[in-house]
Amino acid sequence: MAARNSSLPVPKRSKEEAMSRIVAARFTTFAAADSAKERLLSGGFIAEDLTEFFVNPSGQHARFPIGGDEYADPQARGAGMGATGGVAIGAVVGVLLAGLLTLWLFRSLLILTVATAVGAYVGSLAGAVLMTRGGGKTGASASPQPRERESGVLVAVHVNPEVQSHAIEALRRSRGEDIEVASGHWQNGRWVDFDPTRAVNLVDERSIRTTAN
Repeated sequence: MAARNSSLPVPKRSKEEAMSRIVAARFTTFAAADSAKERLLSGGFIAEDLTEFFVNPSGQHARFPIGGDEYADPQARGAGMGATGGVAIGAVVGVLLAGLLTLWLFRSLLILTVATAVGAYVGSLAGAVLMTRGGGKTGASASPQPRERESGVLVAVHVNPEVQSHAIEALRRSRGEDIEVASGHWQNGRWVDFDPTRAVNLVDERSIRTTAN
């Protein structure tokens, strides 16, 4: 096992410790991930505090017996609300149009009923489509926002606050992407409770540059 550089404090470990601090980054190939691990080892980290593994593409983690990662597509979660609102709006529009047609042309209750039904149906479809396309999204924020984890080779480092910035900088210099700081259980050199469906909390690039300078 590689010796630790005396300049880097050893992360405290105990069986009672609830959560560990973990820094991780995504790489496109195992070769790039191995290169990052070598940089970390040469910088004073030990093999017990490093791990790498492949993360499957979203939807291929087989978390349910029938496959998939979630009960519903995140983009479809607002579809029910959108459809409900669309039904109400469509029905109102249908009633108004039917009233005008009845008054000016046919004077028939059948036209009123049909127009109302058609308006409600079309409105429900329009509302569902608008909601699933992310119509309610807010503008971009100055700070990095959590986002869905992408497929690739993940290199994770068990750290404490004193060495966290060293790990982040080493991963950045190794061209790691989606650098994150997370909390989890670290046992026997592994991130044992890693959940690929959790959003990635990205490290602010501005703080990385400040630390490096």
